Amino acid sequence: MVRQTLTIARNAFLESVRQPVYFIVVVLAAILLIFTTASTGYSMAYSDASEVGGDNKLLLDIGLATVFVAGGLLAAFIATAVLTREIENRTVLTVVSKPIPRPVLVIGKYLGVAIAMIIATLIMLAVMQMAVRHGVLTTAADRLDGPVIIFGLLAFLISVGVAGWCNYFYGWVFSQTATLLLCPLMLLAWLGVLLVGKGWVVQPIGTDFLPQITIAAGAMILAQLVLTAIAIAASTRCGQVMTIVVASIVFFVGLLSNGLFGSNAIRNTHIGKVIAAEPVLAGHTCFEHVGDAFTLEFEFPPHKTVRPGDSFYYGPNPNGFALAVPNFTPFEGDVNSRTDKYGEGVPAGVIVESVDGKEIVIRHIGNQQLAKLRVPGPGDYAFLQPTQFKPIWIMLWGVVPNMQIFWLADAVTQGHNIPLSHLLLVVGYAFAQIVAILALAIFLFQGREVG
Repeated sequence: MVRQTLTIARNAFLESVRQPVYFIVVVLAAILLIFTTASTGYSMAYSDASEVGGDNKLLLDIGLATVFVAGGLLAAFIATAVLTREIENRTVLTVVSKPIPRPVLVIGKYLGVAIAMIIATLIMLAVMQMAVRHGVLTTAADRLDGPVIIFGLLAFLISVGVAGWCNYFYGWVFSQTATLLLCPLMLLAWLGVLLVGKGWVVQPIGTDFLPQITIAAGAMILAQLVLTAIAIAASTRCGQVMTIVVASIVFFVGLLSNGLFGSNAIRNTHIGKVIAAEPVLAGHTCFEHVGDAFTLEFEFPPHKTVRPGDSFYYGPNPNGFALAVPNFTPFEGDVNSRTDKYGEGVPAGVIVESVDGKEIVIRHIGNQQLAKLRVPGPGDYAFLQPTQFKPIWIMLWGVVPNMQIFWLADAVTQGHNIPLSHLLLVVGYAFAQIVAILALAIFLFQGREVG
């Protein structure tokens, strides 16, 4: 079965890279990425401590978006070429009658198209990395980056020249040869750009290497693998046009998933963001014991009116997901009365004890401790009520592939480091989505009449 899967994957890969649209989309995306260096000068030179500043922020956003959209369209076109066309022409019948199990056929087709998509995405991302190194041309006096232009142009000309030569003399498929050469040559060009500075001076490889942007680019490859699975699943039942339509709809709905489903799945409104937290009493730093109190300083005054006695919740997410305070019964009584806060039968909770501009004092009250309560800290978001979860919206939010998970450009442009743990979560999410979508594809293809 493994041998059969690999054989089908190899054939699907070769068929993918031989499609003229494969080479055309990659080249068009590269051209658009090149032109962004001269068309994204709109930030008025605003800069900060992130890996990209000023106009280059917009360059990175548009560059990653170009790769995202081009990859999604390319996945839909290739999937229809390797599966839908075979079903419509009934050539797939010769494969499934060998006998080769249908799940093996679907998985093999996916692996072949996925490898082709990785190669195409690597080419586009290498061009984008060189465009970011070149930077935006904000004025006519800006100097061109010689190594970027020379190395990138050489990689393209060598690929096209060798592909044309082999096509003329040996009959090799031009698009296949050009693309397979362009991938390693463009990566070598990027490596050369990292080793040679703008003034043609040899430099350490880490001088212009941008790790956060590279991580964001890696997440983009994972996104393309998910989009490939969606296209394969759609092609098991739809024709070429409908496969492209379905894949495009899922892609754009996935981009809007947080707004369409997430905002309704998890409902809460934060009142502000904590920037400092100090215990009121020295030595009471754990906040687990009844009577412990903390003074919280907010970035800005609370968005809502906060009164002493209000319930208080906090957590790491602005939508109220994963609150650090479990649900508790709202406080009823006098906030200045010790009996009302700690008397017999008083339910455990966290309340606001006093409010002074951007500072709020919160206290752990009740007849017994509140379970699983951690210390509030900088970066936490504050709430006056528990978070509401709606199962139907949560289910829709989880089922529809969330493409925002793979969009890490905002973290880069805002100067936030992307931790390894988050990248591992993105990898896990992509793997889970691919497995689920391919399972759906196998289910749809099992009942498909191909004879």
